[in-house]
Amino acid sequence: MPHKRSGGGLSTAQQAAKFLGVSVLSGVVLAGIALPAAGALGLSAKGTASGFQDLPGELKRPPLSQASKILDANGGLIATVYSRDRTVIPIQQMSPNILKAIVAIEDARYFEHGAIDLKGILRALNKNAQDGGVSEGASTLTQQYVKNVFIEQAGDDPDKVAQAVQQTVGRKIKEMKYAIQVEKELGKQQILENYLNITFFGEQAYGVEAAAKRYFSKHAKDLTVGEAAMLAGIVQSPSRFDPVNDEQESIKRRNLVLQRMADLKDITQAQADATKKLPLGLKISKPKNGCITAVNGAGFFCDYVRNTFLQNAAFGKTKEARAKRWRQGGLTIKTTLDPQAQASTQNGIAKHVYKDDPIAAAVTLVEPGTGKIRAMAQSRPYGFGKNETQINLSVDRNMGGGAGYQPGSTMKPFTAAAALENGYLPAQQYPAPYEMPFPDVTDCANNNYTDHSPVHNEDEKEKGPYAMPEALQKSINTYFVSLEAEVGLCNVTKMMNNLGMTKAAGGTNWKLGASFTLGSNEASPLNMAAAYAAFAARGTYCVPLAIESATDTTGKPVPVPKANCSQAMSETTADTINTMLKGVVDDGTGAKAGLEDRATAGKTGTTNDRYAAWFVGYTPNMAAAVWIGDPRHAVKMYNITFGGQTYDKVYGADGPAPIWKDSVSGALEGKPVESFNEVPLNIPEKPTGTPPPNPGNPGKPGHTTGATTAGTGKPPASPNPFPSFTIPPGIIGGGNGHSGGGTGGNR
Repeated sequence: MPHKRSGGGLSTAQQAAKFLGVSVLSGVVLAGIALPAAGALGLSAKGTASGFQDLPGELKRPPLSQASKILDANGGLIATVYSRDRTVIPIQQMSPNILKAIVAIEDARYFEHGAIDLKGILRALNKNAQDGGVSEGASTLTQQYVKNVFIEQAGDDPDKVAQAVQQTVGRKIKEMKYAIQVEKELGKQQILENYLNITFFGEQAYGVEAAAKRYFSKHAKDLTVGEAAMLAGIVQSPSRFDPVNDEQESIKRRNLVLQRMADLKDITQAQADATKKLPLGLKISKPKNGCITAVNGAGFFCDYVRNTFLQNAAFGKTKEARAKRWRQGGLTIKTTLDPQAQASTQNGIAKHVYKDDPIAAAVTLVEPGTGKIRAMAQSRPYGFGKNETQINLSVDRNMGGGAGYQPGSTMKPFTAAAALENGYLPAQQYPAPYEMPFPDVTDCANNNYTDHSPVHNEDEKEKGPYAMPEALQKSINTYFVSLEAEVGLCNVTKMMNNLGMTKAAGGTNWKLGASFTLGSNEASPLNMAAAYAAFAARGTYCVPLAIESATDTTGKPVPVPKANCSQAMSETTADTINTMLKGVVDDGTGAKAGLEDRATAGKTGTTNDRYAAWFVGYTPNMAAAVWIGDPRHAVKMYNITFGGQTYDKVYGADGPAPIWKDSVSGALEGKPVESFNEVPLNIPEKPTGTPPPNPGNPGKPGHTTGATTAGTGKPPASPNPFPSFTIPPGIIGGGNGHSGGGTGGNR
């Protein structure tokens, strides 16, 4: 290769212009920052800055983005989230070694010159002219700080970041003017502190504290001379001098920094020589960012907290403002998650459903009377790998979940509560045969839904008449479609609205029809747990709450969503429901969920074709919903193996009830034992025989005793017995054509 003569054949004037063009330093500097004229050297700032004096007088310095910490209710760390991993610290918490090292390698005359180093410019000009290129820059440490502020202002917008670092005269003019401003405003020590907090050290570490933790697993105040020299050497080119990916290049760079420190008398030559012989001594701490790093399987709860933050006006008036605040971070967010309850729930799931099983499980625990979410877990871990997911199976779609799952017979207590609120008594009886046509039902707009396809109970032996408690214990479908028809869809949907129930896919535009009470509308475990918590709280419903408190980087409190509770039903109605649902656990389909030492109430549920199975239950101080099934709605739970056990046909009493028992018993260990306020149900002796046939009106249910017409004190209309009919073979819970789409309603 022929030898290239110094300067590459360029004249001195051409070399000067080339240096100033690339380094973006113009005649402005040499004129005491008074000249607008890059044109003296053939350069143009048109389109980027009209002139030095036209720039805004102050540099806007946004708060530095930092990591936010999400804590559990006891103050333990759940996860750290950030757009940039940074912890801002004062200069007093930085080792003197890093202060000396960064000045030595980046701006040795930092404490001698002003914001712009004219001597450095001339030195760099001469050096680059000799080399025929740009081998040395002339930006002061203050100018570098200003450039980093531009980058910070750009946030995560790649176009704005590119503009912040583009090599143009206009940007350089801005950089120089603002450098003068900040030196006057802040002084050398504060600029050095700010620089070491803002600059990028590679490996996702912003600022010296994050860098010290990333590379050496220690605080910045504890950095040795060698460690400080390595970190200072990274700043010029974090990718080139990355010690993780190129140790030898990093060692060379570190040794250069050590020699500069020795030349400046920051350390002795003997210290420099001895340290050069040492290995880097890395002790890498891997980046831990985001909900994927959450402990105790709390990744889904962490994601729910993030969605709560981004959607709640308490954290900012607009979506954009909330997103910006989340990115800036620096928050300490204390949540409602109880680590004991979370660990118990995670263990309860793992015992009964494995992550590689053909079905999944999701569990949420909610505290009655406060709405605080105490645990949220599922069998498939939070992640991107095989048998992992980022879809939160416990929540509605708008909070990171899916379309939800039909809740089956766990809907029946809502119909029972609506009946009690409207004057019906637990002794209300219906013939409730094994099978019958769906009765007509009417909604709040007086729309009538007629569908006489058949509905029947799970077992052929289940024939009425039944009163409400026994109908709940045995999960009698024909009883509850009869009760719903008489109480009215309007009252049932009003009760669900009072209990915060929404469709998992969003809103309350329910699919209405006679199968509504059998759980034909999709719901999420969180909403079900919160609704049942209202029973435990004697009728007080509380909106689910995930965040207890928050503070900013200074420790100043940040407004958070307030508890939002209301009376969904009378205490008497809630007490009556609790008494009846306690019977479901004591003597009914929920027996496998019963806690030996605590009052327990709840309801099982299984959907048509066994796509999903549930147990939703509660004690006086904890409510929980357990769902198992295939989130894709493709696996029917017949002849299926999960959790190491094989089931011919899955019921809510199988997988869900034992998971509920294990989760809640551990969550409440050591907690106070409380009791329900049980009430007399006054159920008369069960009559024998069946009602006489009457082909009159197949769309109107019959009733026997125990009810009064709401608001009148009068008995309901006289009984209308059921007609005779033929059941099509293979039908469970109704045909395919009735209003409301799919029934559910099995145990």
